[in-house]
Amino acid sequence: MILSGAPFDPIAFRLGPLAVHWYGILIGIGALVGLFVAVREGRRFGVAEDFFYDLLLLGVPVAIVFARAYYVLFQWPYYAAHPEDIVAVWKGGLAIHGALIGSGLVALFYARRRRVSVWWLLDVAAPSLIIGQAIGRWGNFMNQEAHGGPVSRAFLESLHLPNWIIEQMNIGGTYHHPTFLYESIWDFLGFLLLITVRRRLSLLRGELIALYAIWYSVGRTYIEGMRTDSLMLTPTIRMAQVMGLLLIALGVAVIVFRRRQPDATRYDAPPDRPAPPDVC
Repeated sequence: MILSGAPFDPIAFRLGPLAVHWYGILIGIGALVGLFVAVREGRRFGVAEDFFYDLLLLGVPVAIVFARAYYVLFQWPYYAAHPEDIVAVWKGGLAIHGALIGSGLVALFYARRRRVSVWWLLDVAAPSLIIGQAIGRWGNFMNQEAHGGPVSRAFLESLHLPNWIIEQMNIGGTYHHPTFLYESIWDFLGFLLLITVRRRLSLLRGELIALYAIWYSVGRTYIEGMRTDSLMLTPTIRMAQVMGLLLIALGVAVIVFRRRQPDATRYDAPPDRPAPPDVC
């Protein structure tokens, strides 16, 4: 199909009247890979796997709801006229910054209920978040969204991309920047950075999630300038770039704040023992 120049079908398969979309499959795979990464790290601290299973079951639905609500909010004129599309998440339209807001609220609630340090929980989750984002961006690829402006086929070939990616970026007869790919690669490099730093450097709790916020936001802020489907704060200001700058500033502030705390706990210190699930 791709060899003939046709795009991928965004629907992976059907179960009777139910259409299963690649978008949802890839987001699910990203969540499971993130869970695997968190469980492996939790073993270093003697934390049971159920701790992370429960967190995933709570966090993913909340993150999706917040991601969709954030997207709908900044596209409200369209959704006000097409309310039936508000729940059509399989068509795309999950804003990562909305997901991060939802995930942060879940982390605060879950850490309090399970009696662990929220800084420790966020640090353990940081590599999981960014590898999940790296994989989830391929859902945008399948939907032919989150792309950049027009480019020539020769430009895409100069990036040494396989033909199946090049042809998927042919939308309506025009080739586009594969900004989904740029961000996926940036996120994967960030994942390698985070897992390397947490093993080799002596970090304080809170510094790994701060590094995540800085790394991700630097790349997203730059790449966002290439995209053609940005959520806009004003006709000239992209919301993702505003959020990116805010997260960079917040990440730096967290590192400075933690370094100035004389009693700040090291990341590798044993965590407070998680309370059993029945206290939730």
